[in-house]
Amino acid sequence: MFKGSCVALVTPFKNGEVDEEKLRELVEFHIKNGTDIILAAGCTGEAATLSMEEQKKVIRLVVETVQHRIPVFAGAGSNNTKEALELTRYAKEVRAEAALLITPYYNKPTPAGLVAHYTRIAQEVDIPIILYNVPSRTGISMLPETVIELSKVPNIVGIKEASGNLDNVNAIIQGTQGFDVFSGDDALAFPIMCLGGVGIVSVVNNIIPQDMAAMVDAFFAGDLEQARKLHHKMYPLIKAMFYETNPMPVKACLEMMGLISGELRLPLVSVTDATRKKLAIALKDYGLLKK
Repeated sequence: MFKGSCVALVTPFKNGEVDEEKLRELVEFHIKNGTDIILAAGCTGEAATLSMEEQKKVIRLVVETVQHRIPVFAGAGSNNTKEALELTRYAKEVRAEAALLITPYYNKPTPAGLVAHYTRIAQEVDIPIILYNVPSRTGISMLPETVIELSKVPNIVGIKEASGNLDNVNAIIQGTQGFDVFSGDDALAFPIMCLGGVGIVSVVNNIIPQDMAAMVDAFFAGDLEQARKLHHKMYPLIKAMFYETNPMPVKACLEMMGLISGELRLPLVSVTDATRKKLAIALKDYGLLKK
């Protein structure tokens, strides 16, 4: 149903509030530079520290700015099924193309609880739903068997798979039909597409949208050598995005590139001076900053 290079968009702040002007500018930056899909208010967008109203605002602003030129995924997950339902309903109300729902964090539901959580939301809100498996953030990993069971729910159409486990990805692709598997790990985008994945929901895409889009486009055009070259070109910068907790490094890079202020929400703080210097070197080596 969906395919391509999706940016896990950062949320810019100004004096503690969502910077609406910069958010709109970032959307235009991505459309201009070939991004296929925008994820609003996801983990990289600091959804965990946005209020419910702020999360809705970010989703609405992105949808309004995009004006259906490309699909928008609305980050609508929560460890509270009632809250996830409210956000998913809002995503449908403002006409986002899909809702992306992280596995419920902290309370660590069983596979049966995950099935009940996602099935309840899918049955109550008629919008395409994309699962999001990221055990490093949530403390649980959704088993391939659970994903395969959920793929049978008509409007659960895909998954952002960020477990780092290619065996899981392989099992999901082999056990489903017409189910969109996106890599949730930038470094694994190329291998996951080789297994049958449909693209990437990317952090590094915030700063190099053209190259990420070009890599995905080359892959699906059958130019595997060019896709492989771009993967290896981007790899050092991908690793740099995780020198410290995401989205701290990518926001520091965007600030150095003059695109946003780099402000974060507590408990996240600016990267250390040592990390900033390493990020500056990575950006210069890539050609994004003058040496």
